[in-house]
Amino acid sequence: MKSKNEQEIALLKTEVKELRTQLETQPPPTERVVAQPSAVSPFPLPTTLYFAGEAVPLDNPDIRERLERELHVHGFRHSMTMTVILRSGRWKNIIQPILRENGIPEDFFYLACAESDLDNLALSSASALGMWQFLAETAKENGLEVSRHVDERKDPFYATKAACSYLKDAYQKFGSWTSVAASYNRGITGLRNAFDAQKVDNYYQLYLNKQTYKYVFRILALKLIIENPEKYGFVLNPSDYHTPLRFREVKITERIDDLPAWAISKRVNYKVLKIYNPWLDSPTYELPVANGKTYIMRLPR
Repeated sequence: MKSKNEQEIALLKTEVKELRTQLETQPPPTERVVAQPSAVSPFPLPTTLYFAGEAVPLDNPDIRERLERELHVHGFRHSMTMTVILRSGRWKNIIQPILRENGIPEDFFYLACAESDLDNLALSSASALGMWQFLAETAKENGLEVSRHVDERKDPFYATKAACSYLKDAYQKFGSWTSVAASYNRGITGLRNAFDAQKVDNYYQLYLNKQTYKYVFRILALKLIIENPEKYGFVLNPSDYHTPLRFREVKITERIDDLPAWAISKRVNYKVLKIYNPWLDSPTYELPVANGKTYIMRLPR
C-alpha cells in the first residue's frame, strides 16, 4: 500500500503529464507582427520656378519654406491630389487654350485646380460655385447668367471666359500676374489696400492673412505636382487620366419645355445632357429662352 507522500507524488506526476500533453497539442502561438513606420522624406524643391513667366524668389528662406509646406500638404494629400491629377487629363487641354485665346498665361489653369480641384459643381461655404468659384454677383459682373434655370458658373467653358475677364481687369491694376493670382483670393481692392498700406509693390514682400499667403504657394505646388507627378510619388499611366469630352454643339433659340424628353430625342438621356451641360440648373426640367437669346448645348459625339 502506497504511503500518503507516494500518492501525492503520483498524482502530481499525472497532472504534469496531462499539462505537457495539452501544451504539445496546442497550435504554436501566432507571431506578433510589429508595424514598421514608413520612411517619409521632404520633397526636393526646384532651384528655379516661374509662375506666368514671373520668377519665384526661392533664394528667400521664407518663400522656400512656404512653398515646401504646400508641397507637403498636397503631396501627402494623396486621394484628392490624385483626383486633381486625373481630372487634369480632361480639362487642361480645354482650359488652357481658352486662357491663351484671351491673353491669360496658361499657368492660371493651376489656379482653377487650387480653387475647386477641377470640380464644376464645387460649392464653398461662402456659396462660391464651379471650377472658378464665382460668387453669384461677381459672376454676373463678368458676363455669366445666374438664374432659376441656368447657372453658368457650373460650365467650365463659360466660367473660364468669365475668369479671363476678371484676370485681365486685375492685370490692368497690378501689372503682375502673381499679384493677379493673389487678388483672386483676396480681391482686387483688398490686395491694393495691402500694397498701399505696406508700401511695397511685390507680392512676395507682402505680409498677408494666412489664407491669401498660402494661396499662391498652393497654386505653385499643384503646378509642380501636376506637371511632374512621379517626382512627388504619384505614379500614373497615360490611360489613367480622365479622357477629354468629345462633343458637338447645338444652338438653342427656342424654349425647351421638357429637357429629359429633348435629350432622348437627341439619343442621350438627361444624365448625359447634364454631364455635358452642367449649367442647366432648372428644378422643373425646362429651359426658357428669352427673345434674341441663344444657348449652346453640347452633345456627345
